[in-house]
Amino acid sequence: MLGRSRPTELPELIPGHATHEATQAYADGSGLAESHYSDYGEEALKLSSIGLGTDHGEPTDEVDAGYREALAHGLKGGLNVIEAGLSYRYGRSAHAAGAAIREAVASGVPREALFVVGKGGFLAFPDGPPDDLAAWFKEEILKKGMGTPDELAQGVHLLTPAYIAWQVEHTRQAMGVETLDAFLIDQSEVHIPELQTKEDLNTRLQKVYAVLEMMVQAGKLRSYGLATWKSCRVPTNDTLFQSLTSQVGVAEKAAGDPRGHHMRLVTMPYNVNMLEGFTRFNQATGQGNVASTVQAAYQLGLYFLATHALMGGRLLEEQPPILRQAMGDLRTNAQRALQFARSTPGVGTAMVSIARKDHMDEALELGRIPPMSRKAFLKMFEQAEDEAEEAEG
Repeated sequence: MLGRSRPTELPELIPGHATHEATQAYADGSGLAESHYSDYGEEALKLSSIGLGTDHGEPTDEVDAGYREALAHGLKGGLNVIEAGLSYRYGRSAHAAGAAIREAVASGVPREALFVVGKGGFLAFPDGPPDDLAAWFKEEILKKGMGTPDELAQGVHLLTPAYIAWQVEHTRQAMGVETLDAFLIDQSEVHIPELQTKEDLNTRLQKVYAVLEMMVQAGKLRSYGLATWKSCRVPTNDTLFQSLTSQVGVAEKAAGDPRGHHMRLVTMPYNVNMLEGFTRFNQATGQGNVASTVQAAYQLGLYFLATHALMGGRLLEEQPPILRQAMGDLRTNAQRALQFARSTPGVGTAMVSIARKDHMDEALELGRIPPMSRKAFLKMFEQAEDEAEEAEG
């Protein structure tokens, strides 16, 4: 069975959440470059510039074991951002992440030094893909009052307060922590084509954000954010476009207080071949300018997580020559791709899925090297643009 790779009895949840003092001490003692860590939020948590994702790999025991070993190695070595969703690999990734967190904490890493992120929105199938999706939905979702077929998008995505609350609860259990440091609403833009207006989506999101605000007050999470796929990469006239300023406004309404909401982060695919987050100026922030998503996130007080930093592994095989020219001191294509993403001005953490210990060693090796300076990055970027123009000419 594809699902079911999880303990029959889950251990007690680990108390605590990330704090400035613990993340600062973790960074100071990691042996990695000081500039490998960025400040998160008003508390100035120290978060690693390389984060641990868990969305790739087959749903097998072998991959589970690889994730557990590699993730624990990374957490103990200086990479303190870890993210998982219940929809990843039929829930196996979240449980593997939980096992790695427990191992790291048992080895002496304080829970308060780790930034643990959950993600939800897509349907989670803990027992593997159902033979009859409609029958499964009726038993597991409809009868439990968590949603109706009309509220589904593309047959696989559900944005109801009850279902998101269920996902937060079960993510906490799987990852083994009393409090998630953040919870991401995954690809809410998939609902836009099936609704009459974007305001209809914002109405749904306001209800979801409201339940997340309640869970913050209950101590089950500390913050939340948006995990986007297309919505921040497309032009403003695209049907799928989402405004970060608008989403912050929705969060303010959900909290009932413009200064009291807990939306703190945004993610989108960003790498050397998917540059829209840095180059497409499609976000009006109300501060007198139209900004890129990276810039807008900074202006709105949102931490930027760059996902797909290796472009699903494709950048391991082929990447623009400019990376090797500018980063000749780095050994591997993976390191160069990660260096590009994490060095981009405004990017806080570049996420990458790593399920092998030797690959984790590559990431830790990169962590000992500072990200590129803003000046060096922009010089490389301008040179790449010039070469592209010459090639087109």
